[in-house]
Parts: sequence; structure tokens; C-alpha cells
Amino acid sequence: MALSTLTDLLDTGVSGRIVLVRSDLNVPLDGSAITDPGRIVASAPTIAKLAEAGASVIVTAHLGRPKGEPDPKYSLGPVAQRLGEELGRNVQLASDVVGTDALARAEGLTDGDVLLLENIRFDPRETSKDPAERQALAKALVELVGDDGAFVSDGFGVVHREQASVYDVAKLLPHYAGDLVRSEVEVLRKLTAEVERPYAVVLGGSKVSDKLGVIEALAPKVDTLVIGGGMAFTFLAAQGYSVGTSLLQDDQIDVCKDLLERFGDVIHLPVDVVVADAFAADANAKTVASSEIPDGWMGLDIGPESVKRFAAVLSGARTVFWNGPSGVFEFEAFAAGTRGVAEAIAAATSGGAFSVVGGGDSAAAVRSLGLPDSDFSHISTGGGASLEYLEGKKLPGLTVLED
Repeated sequence: MALSTLTDLLDTGVSGRIVLVRSDLNVPLDGSAITDPGRIVASAPTIAKLAEAGASVIVTAHLGRPKGEPDPKYSLGPVAQRLGEELGRNVQLASDVVGTDALARAEGLTDGDVLLLENIRFDPRETSKDPAERQALAKALVELVGDDGAFVSDGFGVVHREQASVYDVAKLLPHYAGDLVRSEVEVLRKLTAEVERPYAVVLGGSKVSDKLGVIEALAPKVDTLVIGGGMAFTFLAAQGYSVGTSLLQDDQIDVCKDLLERFGDVIHLPVDVVVADAFAADANAKTVASSEIPDGWMGLDIGPESVKRFAAVLSGARTVFWNGPSGVFEFEAFAAGTRGVAEAIAAATSGGAFSVVGGGDSAAAVRSLGLPDSDFSHISTGGGASLEYLEGKKLPGLTVLED
């Protein structure tokens, strides 16, 4: 895959030009407070390089899942302020996507200015299944940057989406991969084409169905596949165990049986779990064997013996990919499993392993548990995109950048 890069664009000269950057600024919020600014921090360097080189920068991004219309709850206002702090310069926020305010602000940009358009998903054309509608939005975005503009794709978390600001706009402007997208692709290549063995994959999260593709793709290639989180209970049910009121996908039990039959030599499941009598931070909790979950109780974390066993199999790994928490880490009583797995991966990293935290909830867990990013080789900004890349799928936002 040959991608023109940010360096290539800077070499052509950007002073006096407007550059459109698609960033992934989809950060978690508590009200208007950003609880994890990781994606903003990761996106800032590409924007900074362009602004410092004299470009006027227009940034597009989304936040949450608004239903194709403005929703104050999903305004990028808090993001603009935090991005400005990260860049050390004022970031204007347009009150619309490609409307009168966006146009007026774009016309007034001078070298080094940064303008963030309001949530791109406030415009229903962004995610439309109709190519003509998406192209109309893409053309409106191009109007903001003018004839000598350029497009930099730097939102790795959205490159698996065929959306107007990710895919269609790249067909209309000279296009380049930002530093974040380029580095993510380089890292993921190490997990596919250049793997140092033993290779361990740790999967968690709630649903087996979300991870089936990556399990099918990676199980034949890895030495160890550790499974925790809510998805583990469907595997335990496939072994014939009662899982109480734990999260369970009944329609996936036979699929899990098949996976265990084919890849049982590499799949490692929890041997004990922390169960609760309710889904609540202050629920009554106890640790039981995975085969002895009582009726009426739900598993919310892996147990200490599972952590010990998982840490043992991870200790010898030379490459580790982790996607998905091992329990409900947002509740302190059920965070020990995720912390233990994270610390085991960090220990393997300090011993020379190459480790990748696959974005999404895993990245949020690392930060909420107070573990330094530096404990891992790479923390991805794109959970779903990372998984689809590892599954071998073509990602529209990357293929459109290929020369």
C-alpha cells in the first residue's frame, strides 16, 4: 500500500493554502467534561505541523452518534477548547458544518489559523448510503478550501467507514495520509506481516459477535488467544457451564463450540470469575469458579486465578495485541481483572515484547486505571478500524488514499 504522506504534502509547500484535515476527535464526555483526551492529543501533531508550515487548517470530526441533525449534546465546543490548549493556539469553532458560518470563517482564515467545523455527523449526508448525497457534502467541504486545497486523512478510527469526510472528499482533492494514520498502518503491519513470535492476542468486551471476524482471522496465526470480558460467558456456555444472568449471546453458542473444537489448543478462557447480584458498582460480589456461577448472579470480571494464568501465558510473548477490557472496569469492584491483564501486557513489554492496545475501551481502561501510555509499545486510536485491518478487510478510507 503506497500512501502519499504528510511529509510529501509539506514538501510541496502549504503556506497560503487551506488544508482540510479529517481527524478523529470522538472523545468520551461526562456532560461537557472530556474524560479521556487521548484522541485529541494524538491528533494534534499533524494539525500543528500544517499550521506551523503556514497552512490554514480546517478540521472535520464527529462526536458520538447524533441522528443527522444538530444536537447540543454532541457539539464539538469542548473539543475545540481542548484542542486549542493542546496546540497552544486559538481554534475557531464554526456553528455549522458547511453553512454560512463555516463559509464566512473559511474565507477569513490566514496562515496558521485553525478552524474546527461543527460535528460532521450533524449533516445526514456524511453517513448516507447514497453516494450522490455523500458527494454533495464532499463538494461543499472542498468549496471551503478552494482550488489549491489539499486533504489530509488523519482519523484512523474512521478509515473503515465509507463516509463523505473520510472517503468521498479524498476523491476530489490531492490526498495524503496524516502522521497518525501512517503510524497506525505501520504498527498494524507488524501484527500481520512482520510478527515476532510467540504472538498473543487478548480479546475482551461484551459481544462475541463483534469479535468473530478477528478471532477467525487470527486464531490460526497466533500462539495464544486469551478471552475475557462479557464475551467469555458465551464461550463458557459453549463448554456446558451455566452462566447465571451473565451477558450471553445464545445465537453464538454453536459458533463458540466450533471455535473451541478448532482452536482449543490456543484459546484460554477464565477459570474463575467475579460475580455480582446486580449490575451496579455497589452490588454484592464474590469470586467463584467459572463452572460454578450461581443462578441469579452475573459475571462482571475475571477472577484472580484467571489473571494469574493469563499473565503466565503472556509473559513469554514477543508480540501482544489487546482489544477489549476483561471486566466492567468502570466499577472499581470489577476492575481488577482488566488491571491485571494490562499489567501483564506492560510487564511483557518491559521485557522486550511489542505490544499494541487496540483502541476504544481498552485505551480508555489504560488511562482510567492510571497506567502510563509508555507501558505499551502503541495505543491505537481506532478500535473497529484496527480489528477490520487485522481481519484482512479493505478499509475504504485507506484504499482511497492509495497512489
